[in-house]
Amino acid sequence: MKRIRIGAGIVVLAAVGAGLWFWRSRGGAEAADRLVLYGNVDIRQVQLAFNDSERIASVLVQEGDRVQPGQLLATLDPQRLEARAASRASQVAAQREVLARLQAGNRPEEIRKAKADADAARADLENARLNYGRVTNLVAQTVDTPQRLDDARAALDVATARLAAAKEAYDLMVLGPRQEDIAAAQATLQAAEGDLALARRELADAQLYAPTNGVIQDRLLEPGDMASPQKPVFTLALDDPLWVRAYVAETDVGKIRPGLKAEVTTDSFPDRRYEAWIGFISPTAEFTPKTVETVEVRTKLVYQVRAFVRNPRGELRLGMPAVVTIPLDQPETTGRDAEARPGAAK
Repeated sequence: MKRIRIGAGIVVLAAVGAGLWFWRSRGGAEAADRLVLYGNVDIRQVQLAFNDSERIASVLVQEGDRVQPGQLLATLDPQRLEARAASRASQVAAQREVLARLQAGNRPEEIRKAKADADAARADLENARLNYGRVTNLVAQTVDTPQRLDDARAALDVATARLAAAKEAYDLMVLGPRQEDIAAAQATLQAAEGDLALARRELADAQLYAPTNGVIQDRLLEPGDMASPQKPVFTLALDDPLWVRAYVAETDVGKIRPGLKAEVTTDSFPDRRYEAWIGFISPTAEFTPKTVETVEVRTKLVYQVRAFVRNPRGELRLGMPAVVTIPLDQPETTGRDAEARPGAAK
């Protein structure tokens, strides 16, 4: 009887040992086929602010609203900006007329008037010359006084100068505006057009649009508040794709590479499996953060890893603990394949 009990005990111990060996060997095989990392969900956040200082007229979304690219989120009071844009537009229109007048040159009527003035000055000169001759003869005959001769000579000189001035004015009319004046008018027009473009840009900036898909996390200002580029109106959470920030031990960093497929699970949704991929592996080592629980000694060096993960139902939240499982038996992927995944780059 005693021998039977001893034999039975030996059989039980053998079975337990075999089971333990099988469990360890299976677990070791599974560990060799996959790498498990622990981390937390990270979400990118964008601070949305107006690119101008003005009073807010309307806010069109609430906290928790999902927005699309190009969706109007808020507006400023546009009255001051509209008046500025209208003033700049008037200045541009006026300067365009100035430039057009210079480029067109002088009108034919103006040229004909200048020619008529020159002809009149020529006639006055001829009359002054004849009068000077008559007075000269009279003075020679002592019939007239030397004073009259001086007056006649002065009138002749004035008429000569007036004719020269009229000729120059006529020549300038024919030549038209100087090229330097046209170039200066063009430069002034370009400056006015630049001011107009800036005023219109400021008017457009009175409307705040969503830059991408996301969820309004915080609504920080309300209608009536004074907005400025330094005061965000909203905090926008970019939650698809998002990533899990984890850390890989120095001894395991050679087992992974960007582009590897992965799977993410959380305690909040244990039945969910989220598609993920390795998007970034830090090139710099660091000491294990205190918030990361690993079986290794905390003073060992680790590398930060970002596993980008799809969040179609919006279930993952900022800071949520997550587990990243990376199968290690995946085929080699080229750099192009890794870059093809959204968010594969840092």
